Amino acid sequence: MESKLLKGLNEQYNFEIESGYIYISMAHHVKEKGMDGFAHFFYKQAHEEFEHAEKLRNFLFEIDEKPVLEGIKKPQEDFGNFTETFKTALEHEKEVTKRINKLVDLSVEENDHRVTSLLQWYVDEQVEEEDNFRTIIEKLERINEAWAGLYLYDSELGRR
Repeated sequence: MESKLLKGLNEQYNFEIESGYIYISMAHHVKEKGMDGFAHFFYKQAHEEFEHAEKLRNFLFEIDEKPVLEGIKKPQEDFGNFTETFKTALEHEKEVTKRINKLVDLSVEENDHRVTSLLQWYVDEQVEEEDNFRTIIEKLERINEAWAGLYLYDSELGRR
């Protein structure tokens, strides 16, 4: 991997795996509070992140580049209340968006249309991800951490 772009794709591959790891930790955090629906949401989110990593891994192999695994740091374990947990998740998704946008810029700079095409899927995905988290946060703020509302919303998120 000689180019900045290919190195960046490999870094993003690893970051997607790390993202899944973070969402598993968030799932454990809310599961410990007895909220199985919230946990289900975050486990599904982790699964999606691993799928995003798999898409990058497969692409790297398709263009004859070997993906290289890096170390994954231990995620935090306490994310505060439910609203704070989802706000942390939204900030993480904003970081993913920033990284994807940087890769798109590099793909244009390096005139690599293969990568630009691939990354458009991630750009669109990030719009959806951020919107989903903002919507959940808005609902949680309306609930204001009231257990009755949280239990109802837990049931809704469990159907994801």
